[in-house]
Amino acid sequence: MKNDIGVGAKPPSKQCEDSNCPWHGSLPVRGRVFGCVVVSSKPHMTVIAEREYPHLIPKYQSHERRKSRIVAHNPPCISAKEGERVLLAECRTLSKTKHFVVVSRTGGKEE
Repeated sequence: MKNDIGVGAKPPSKQCEDSNCPWHGSLPVRGRVFGCVVVSSKPHMTVIAEREYPHLIPKYQSHERRKSRIVAHNPPCISAKEGERVLLAECRTLSKTKHFVVVSRTGGKEE
């Protein structure tokens, strides 16, 4: 098991045999890192996470909240569920829409 993958997250306590796990497999992470909330975990080994960000409207000098949904690989050693806060890291393309992997669970359930 790797102790450091370069993101600053703690390794999971469980072990897994997934080759696309950044901790126990051979998947390197690079690029962007997001904190998100899991919206759906129904697809097999996949989560759909949603992140909110402010967007400036220059004409009125005000901000609006926008959301984006990110499809990410969910390794069995982490197995994030709906409502949990997770840390996503960018990786190589895993499928047509998956470009991120769940690196750690960062908190409890969101209301």
